[in-house]
Amino acid sequence: MKIQTLKRSTLDRECPSDLRRASRNLDPTYHPLQRAREYTRAVTSAKLERMFAHPLIGNLGNGHRDSVTCSSLSRRSLLPLVSGSADGTVALWDLTSRTQVAEIPAHTRVVTGVVFAVNGETFYSCSDDGFIHQWTLHANSEQHKHNSIATWRIPGSLKSIDHHWMDVSFATASDSAVQLWTPERSTPLQTYSELWGSDDTVTTVRFHPVEHHLLAGCSADRGIGLFDTRSGVALQKTILRMRSNDLQWNPMEPMNFVVANEDYNAYTFDMRKLDQPTRIYKGHTSAVMTAAWSPTGREFATGSYDRTIRIFSLQEGAARDIYHTKRMQRVMTVQYTLDHKFIISGSDESNVRLWKARASEKLGQLTTREEAAQQYRSSLVKKYQHLPEVKRIHKARKLPKVIKNQTAQTLIMKESADRKQANRVKYDRKGEHSFVGERKKVVVKKVD
Repeated sequence: MKIQTLKRSTLDRECPSDLRRASRNLDPTYHPLQRAREYTRAVTSAKLERMFAHPLIGNLGNGHRDSVTCSSLSRRSLLPLVSGSADGTVALWDLTSRTQVAEIPAHTRVVTGVVFAVNGETFYSCSDDGFIHQWTLHANSEQHKHNSIATWRIPGSLKSIDHHWMDVSFATASDSAVQLWTPERSTPLQTYSELWGSDDTVTTVRFHPVEHHLLAGCSADRGIGLFDTRSGVALQKTILRMRSNDLQWNPMEPMNFVVANEDYNAYTFDMRKLDQPTRIYKGHTSAVMTAAWSPTGREFATGSYDRTIRIFSLQEGAARDIYHTKRMQRVMTVQYTLDHKFIISGSDESNVRLWKARASEKLGQLTTREEAAQQYRSSLVKKYQHLPEVKRIHKARKLPKVIKNQTAQTLIMKESADRKQANRVKYDRKGEHSFVGERKKVVVKKVD
């Protein structure tokens, strides 16, 4: 077999380093099939993206012995991860090797919250047993293997914990009040009970990343509210149709936060206007249990009782990607790593999993040619994503049969309700019925 190759000698050039570029006429009249070629490449790029979509990297170690209930990543480092379990144990993980560094029998009941301190060297855990423990990252050493640095106790059970973004103080939410603590004291600095005239259980508490004296919380009476730790006064509160399970502040736009709700949706709110959400994020077929923002603030991930993880863009109400496995059960906690490349999930079947934030992204260092080709393909898909064939391939996701059936049933129920409301408005003679926006239906009332 004879193989012909092109050979260009450097002796033909005036200078060996002179790489002369071939001239090209960019006049579109000389390229009548340019759009057709680009469209074909866009379809191929969309297919390649789905072919190489393998988001799951693997499990961390052998997981816990019981359901994973909470997790936390350090705000100053990429590697340490701590997770809590329903059997009262707290595990410390190394994300580089995906191994367990230490397992601490921290509590006698379910661990409801873990959080890293601002220095990144210690972390806190709280539980239904009413204890708060402070631990060091060197918990695998013999002197700190089963002993906490400090311990606090309250009457009742603790539901959530969060650390201050700049200070050494931290806040907890219990079934009776919200407490503000400092490591130097054995009793709370401040205790807030009967917020907004109600003594309902506060299930989630979160410090504001910029306004450090501002706390946001979710309560058992379906409310989400803000209160100031300087004055000890509740600022405002909004009652939703159903209870919220989690609340997270946007790290890049701290006036916004997302809540994971029991009505299968996630909502973003502007703290300056809590009378209606800024956007509704749909797709889950069961209660949304947890949410986590990307460090860029442009997207967030949610975990649900429907055994899926969904990634939502801030400007789109539908998920851009859906992660699931056969063995993964109800997702109780998700976290984004600080490099925006990985997602960590903890689920009911005791496993902690590591996922890629971009399902088709290649791990490891890319060559210049690979990076340019990847950017070109993504640009083509973005340019032609409105065309039917590219849109169908780009949006296609394989889902379990149960979730597909539940999604179809939810769509039928929504269409029926909309049709019924349209008939009410159409045949209403007294003018008692009118169309109400879906975002306005979410909020039942606002308490100032």
